[in-house]
Amino acid sequence: MRKTMTSIILAAALGCSALALAAPGGQGGNFGGGPHHGFHGGGLFALHGLNLTDAQKASVKQITQQSFSQLKPQFQAVRQQRAAFEALSPSSSGYQAAAASLAQAEANLTSARITARAAVTAQIYNTVLTSAQQTQLATQKAAFEARKAQWQQFKAQHPVSSGTSSAQ
Repeated sequence: MRKTMTSIILAAALGCSALALAAPGGQGGNFGGGPHHGFHGGGLFALHGLNLTDAQKASVKQITQQSFSQLKPQFQAVRQQRAAFEALSPSSSGYQAAAASLAQAEANLTSARITARAAVTAQIYNTVLTSAQQTQLATQKAAFEARKAQWQQFKAQHPVSSGTSSAQ
């Protein structure tokens, strides 16, 4: 029981540290979740630790808002198409065609969103960050990946049992 509790506490602590690192700190913008959700996967989420100047923060905000505004009509169109599809009855004659059309629209939006995210990240990296900040960002990313690998190793060594047992 004590070993299980220690494992749970350690797992929670490691999980929280990963979440704390990924906290956006009000920087960047996530195309699907609003302006206060950072990008993930080595993108903008780590900018909060780089001590950006006010001018750099303004540039980041401008770049992300411009990119979002370019995609906003596509987001709205897909949202409307999704609502129209959800309003259909599965017995409707055009149900399957509407599903296929929505799936294609969602795929196109996902492709555009990922491409735009990469362009924003590259633009900020290449035009806003100093070389020292770029180095610091690379260091932060490497540290995050090391903690992530540690967490994966811990999970592999301490699998969660699927059955329930009585605590004694």
